[in-house]
Amino acid sequence: MTTSASLTSHVAPIAAGAHVSAAHWLGERLALALGDGSVLLGPDAEGARAPAHPDGAILCAAVDGQRLVTGGDDGRVVEIRADGTLAEIAAAKGGAWIDALALHSDGGFAFSAGRHVSCRDAKGRERTLEAPTTARGLAFAPKGYRLAVAHYNGVSLWYPNHEGAPEMVSWKGSHLDVTWSPDGRFVVSTMQENALHGWRLQPDRGHMRMSGYPAKVRSLSWSADGKWLATSGAEASIIWPFDSKEGPTGKAPRECGVRPARVSQVRFHPKAPVLAMGYEDGCILLVRFTDAAELLVRPAVKGSAVTALAWDRTGGRLAFGCADGQAGLLTLPA
Repeated sequence: MTTSASLTSHVAPIAAGAHVSAAHWLGERLALALGDGSVLLGPDAEGARAPAHPDGAILCAAVDGQRLVTGGDDGRVVEIRADGTLAEIAAAKGGAWIDALALHSDGGFAFSAGRHVSCRDAKGRERTLEAPTTARGLAFAPKGYRLAVAHYNGVSLWYPNHEGAPEMVSWKGSHLDVTWSPDGRFVVSTMQENALHGWRLQPDRGHMRMSGYPAKVRSLSWSADGKWLATSGAEASIIWPFDSKEGPTGKAPRECGVRPARVSQVRFHPKAPVLAMGYEDGCILLVRFTDAAELLVRPAVKGSAVTALAWDRTGGRLAFGCADGQAGLLTLPA
């Protein structure tokens, strides 16, 4: 592999000091959720450390631009603001681990612990759901108040403020993470079986099978126009087309950033057709989607697998975090 240019000189290192579980932006401030239970508020290495889960590790995190919400193995759900303010906003019964989180654009949130799913809207009204099996993934629809819950043998589509059971879209196997397409027409889950499965919600409930991965897909990212879904789990980013009503059915995916290491993280630029990819060997590339031109952000670093990527709102800065506690911030040149 050759790269046409390098951006490594535009990267500022950040010593996170622990496994970086997630990277998000709170306005102009970077927030790194760490395996030691703390949140580093940057963007520089001297940022404040908020003790979100002092007696445990952060297992999941979600952001709505104004707040970071984390779930830990201490059974607590904690909200962190850009100024470092902490508040416990929920807790799982019996201190059960928080398996998944989702935030709604109006301020509501949902979390799962085992089979138990709790959903609280912006007015503080709380509803609960017992999933058929452990709820592994949660995602709110882009419009309306509807929650997708991934579990064994399918995904439940639940309106928390409506009476009645959720609708279930089924497919045999263990479903892990779940995402909605930006237009709300598709729901896609990652699976234990090294595959994706999708459902066309409009106009039918047709299935979309996306398989052939050598490893589990644990990172997903939609393009800004909603026409492409980038995925990890192979020695390139596998990118599926969703630019028609059939989705990827009968179509081959694109492959970007082929290297002798598996892609661990993917993140589309919020405005431009550019994809950031992090690899298990620590390398980070930017790929321009129009012509597949590659830019090197970080060379491979042994033992420093990329575990988090996050663009800021404008797309001028890309943050990354790694399994060994290294992190960094790329500022794109003007």
